[in-house]
Amino acid sequence: MEVAFYQLTTTSLEKTLPKLLEKAYAADQRAVVLVDSQERLELLNSVLWTYSTNAFLPHGSAVDDPITHNRQPIWLTTKIENPNNATLIVVTSGQIIEAKSGFSRCIDIFDGSYPEALKDAENRYKHYQDLGFSCVYWRQTLQGGWEQI
Repeated sequence: MEVAFYQLTTTSLEKTLPKLLEKAYAADQRAVVLVDSQERLELLNSVLWTYSTNAFLPHGSAVDDPITHNRQPIWLTTKIENPNNATLIVVTSGQIIEAKSGFSRCIDIFDGSYPEALKDAENRYKHYQDLGFSCVYWRQTLQGGWEQI
């Protein structure tokens, strides 16, 4: 599995996540977005519908009609699952994704302004490296772009 860490330093998850998902969607890549609570899921659901007047990110979650679950290119969830047969999982909650999960790519996005979150991300990075996964680390610049470190 390939794991890309994204350390937020200047913008929030709600501002950054849609841009990352736009790239995955444009590449016809299905994604699962793992969050830590139902409240966060509902917030991101709203954000993905309203973040831009010129963009559209189709998505769903468990509250939607079960018939549509496997048709959703982006799936929001509070547990590790893959009802839309995604190859990409976006982790916003600091969870470790195991190789047997079936995802070929993981984006681990976290708020790097908190020392504890930064330390936890470093531990996850080391864990993934120890498992032999390919890891890359991106830090947000002051201008909102990304630099690989």
